[in-house]
Amino acid sequence: MIEFKQVSKHYPPAVSALTDVSFSVGRGELVFLAGPSGAGKSTLLKMIAGIERPSSGKVLVNGQDLAGLAAAGMPYLRRNLGLILQEHSLLLDRTVLSNVMLPLLITGSTNAEATLRAKAALDKMQLGDRTQAYPLALSGGEQQRVAIARAIVNRPQIILADEPTAYLDRDNARQVINALKAFHTAGVTCLISSHDEEFLDSATRVIYINQGKLGQSWKATTPA
Repeated sequence: MIEFKQVSKHYPPAVSALTDVSFSVGRGELVFLAGPSGAGKSTLLKMIAGIERPSSGKVLVNGQDLAGLAAAGMPYLRRNLGLILQEHSLLLDRTVLSNVMLPLLITGSTNAEATLRAKAALDKMQLGDRTQAYPLALSGGEQQRVAIARAIVNRPQIILADEPTAYLDRDNARQVINALKAFHTAGVTCLISSHDEEFLDSATRVIYINQGKLGQSWKATTPA
């Protein structure tokens, strides 16, 4: 579902975020991107979502070469992606429910349908009792789970999560990883960046990246 072919990304004047990266992720895999902070994991995920474009090489998602995808086609690509960034980007003046409904309303769902699906997504995140709360009234772990609910409300084929457990305590971090594992079990392809080695055994495969270059990849010792 995801393929990188000799992808490099450079920023002026002379910063190399990724160098000659090649790998693929198959349908239904749960893959962790491991490596230290600043290794290039965030840049890689943003390329899959079309937020960043490669300086050279090809990025393909569902067989579509993103370099050849016009700006007008990006919204259609992203309907099949659930993107969870380190910055939650929740709208602070809207309730939790309204935040999760927003992707559905943007893509043309009725208010009634969006409400039902958003409530179902929040129930999956164990936040069904927080629908009318505002983001600043939530803990960091709850805000992250709202971001996940918003990412999966469109029922994406692929979930991209950038350090989803950063800044969370152990209990909240485990809740977030367990939620992502549940979507994988349901058939969703998941690509998760993390420098937290505790969670790597959850993956079907681990891809290591450091200083923009791929290191050795390996299968997890414990099946997901």
